[in-house]
Amino acid sequence: MPDRRPIALAITGASGAPYALRLLEVLLGAGREVWLMVSEAAQVVLPLETGLQLPSQPAEAEALLAERFAVRPGRLRVFGRRQWLAPVASGSSAPAAMVVCPCSTGTLAAIAAGSSDNLIERAADVVLKEQRRLILVVRESPLSPIHLENMLRLARLGVVVMPASPGFYHRPERLEQLVDFLVARILDHLGIEHGLVRRWGEGRD
Repeated sequence: MPDRRPIALAITGASGAPYALRLLEVLLGAGREVWLMVSEAAQVVLPLETGLQLPSQPAEAEALLAERFAVRPGRLRVFGRRQWLAPVASGSSAPAAMVVCPCSTGTLAAIAAGSSDNLIERAADVVLKEQRRLILVVRESPLSPIHLENMLRLARLGVVVMPASPGFYHRPERLEQLVDFLVARILDHLGIEHGLVRRWGEGRD
């Protein structure tokens, strides 16, 4: 039986907000409940990269996104950065998986250190200790030795470190196709069926 527990999605301040919004759209479209967290820096980057001015109050952000993606009440929950009573803060109600997309190197470092200074970091810590799937879509270039060491440390713990680097073998003609390529890879690692992109070898001799 497929796991129907919620999926946690965290958006941090690295460049790559279009990936996050498209992933949110597809997860909701697939009928999954999503627990969303947005960092303070992401509140700045989102309008710069997508034109979406997300309210700082969780309830207002939840209403805006629910209307944008036409989802039923309860399917999307938005939590504040200090909302310590949110279910993602405890292993007793851990989500099926968590994706940090995009993942800043600051968030990467905090997760690697287990600092849990805000809800995003605590949620990642919970997912790690409960041995659930954690996917970090890291976006930075170039990468310093500190970044690489943090990624290696987490990868050895079973974390999926997925740099935001889309492929081109599907011959994209639009920006949206590059976004979908990366979102498709995230969905693959979440075990969610999709038809976003043509897979390697499909339609070729």
